[in-house]
Amino acid sequence: MQKIEHIGIAVKNLEESNQRFAKLLNTIHYKTEEVQSEGVITSFFRVGDVKIELLQATSESSPIHRFIDSKGEGIHHIAFAVDDVNAELKRLKDAGFDAIHDKPKPGADNKIIAFLHPKSTNGVLTELCAEQL
Repeated sequence: MQKIEHIGIAVKNLEESNQRFAKLLNTIHYKTEEVQSEGVITSFFRVGDVKIELLQATSESSPIHRFIDSKGEGIHHIAFAVDDVNAELKRLKDAGFDAIHDKPKPGADNKIIAFLHPKSTNGVLTELCAEQL
């Protein structure tokens, strides 16, 4: 793994949260994007070399909607940049980690992504991501 790529934060209202985080981080978000396959609208802020990704559900079936219903707003996942999501996913599965995705899929911010189940990472939903070629 190269570095922490971003921290995902589940929010109820993206517009209000964008305003709050703009004040908190003293910068504005640089990108908003809908990821239909995950049922979310995302907004990204840069903080040094790390990004903060705000995630708002677009439907009640969205994982973010279910997360907020059960845990409330807050940190949803930590994403790590990797060179090759397929290779890293295989390495981690071989090492005994449980994957949510058997193979990578397109994500926000021009990334290819896969998640590891929090039950195998001490309760932390972990995302692997790489630039989509």
